[in-house]
Amino acid sequence: MKKEATESVLAVDLGGTSIVVGEVTPDGNVLGTKAYPSDTTTQSVALAAIIRAIDDYKGTIGFQAEKQLAIGIGLVGRVDEQRGIWIEIEPGKTEVLDVRGIIEQRYGLICGIDNDVACATKAEQQFGWGKESQNFIYLNVGTGIAAGMVAEGQYVNGASFNSGEIGHMVVSMDSDVVCGCGRRGCVERIASGLGLHERVTALRSQYPETSLPLPSPASGERVAAPVIFEAAQGGDELALKVSEDAAKALAALIMNLVRVSDPDTIVLGGGVVKNDYFAGRIQSYLNPKTMRFVAHPLVQTKQSTIEVGLAGAALAGWRASKRNGEGMKSDG
Repeated sequence: MKKEATESVLAVDLGGTSIVVGEVTPDGNVLGTKAYPSDTTTQSVALAAIIRAIDDYKGTIGFQAEKQLAIGIGLVGRVDEQRGIWIEIEPGKTEVLDVRGIIEQRYGLICGIDNDVACATKAEQQFGWGKESQNFIYLNVGTGIAAGMVAEGQYVNGASFNSGEIGHMVVSMDSDVVCGCGRRGCVERIASGLGLHERVTALRSQYPETSLPLPSPASGERVAAPVIFEAAQGGDELALKVSEDAAKALAALIMNLVRVSDPDTIVLGGGVVKNDYFAGRIQSYLNPKTMRFVAHPLVQTKQSTIEVGLAGAALAGWRASKRNGEGMKSDG
């Protein structure tokens, strides 16, 4: 089959549980993808996993476009997009890596990197709600919780490349839930995918009649958010407790963010908030007075692809190729 006469970027989206590699066109169209196991033990380990994934993708899937202009990578943690430096994967795990230099030397293509949630937000800005809104928040609730904020059409980066780490915003002052950051009542430990599992585990002994499973700690498996929400709809008391606490926490978070940046749109991202039941429960706790200027509260993405992070990673590659001229060489 003859390849189309198009250009593309090889995009990589690093997540806590998987690495997704794909080929993306300038208009955000994802031509192909493949998922790989992720290991975020350290930045070096994670980068090695990314390189293995890229090598496999090139060897097993290959490219549909005739010309690849760049490689774009979305990374967890603090990222200096301009210098191509990965600063920190999480607090306490800092290993400054010249990801751009390493990738460009290995593959002979311009490389651009950015934070993973920043990638998703900028993709939304380019291909989704950003076409209608200059002031929106992209709220990502998955394994963890983070947000990207666009104000007056500009992405808010922060002085230390650390903006959007709103998972550590306290939403319950009297909470007994201890966060790794040292505070209590952080929204991430109550309402993220990991937080929901941790709350089920911590409270399960108080609800002996619950139908929720309890995976063995040795298995590394979690009680999945959809399982919790389904049980809550069926009246399971533990599932209801955990779900309602999480919905209240996310509603408090959203209202706090609204007061900070005055957005007209809140875009939901991440697997946890794609559940209609749970999104409805969050909506029920939003104060109408606080939300009165938000024209589009709790909306889903307008992008044509479900691989939002991948489209955003590709944008990081496109931006790098524009800054440096066209790709160093074709890798088709």
